[in-house]
Amino acid sequence: MAEKSNFVVEYSKQSLINAKDIVFYLRIKFSEKEVNNFYLAISDFEKIITVYPILYPESSKKGIRRAVLSKVLIVYYSVKKNKILIIAIFDNRWDENMKL
Repeated sequence: MAEKSNFVVEYSKQSLINAKDIVFYLRIKFSEKEVNNFYLAISDFEKIITVYPILYPESSKKGIRRAVLSKVLIVYYSVKKNKILIIAIFDNRWDENMKL
């Protein structure tokens, strides 16, 4: 049984832009199935971090955590009191010139 969560997940403006760009990219280069997998991964991630907010290790920048959700999907976030802020979302399938 999952523990009760007191954390609220918020998305930064940049992370929402990242998500929108990733969905657009997935629709162009892959399929709707990949778009659904992306949404499912983000949804599952939210459920996990609201219960275990410090599960993922801190990145090289203090206070920022790096969650590797799959071999292609990385989320950066921070934890402040009862809020989890999603800072950025990256899909590693993009080549260097197309990165967000």
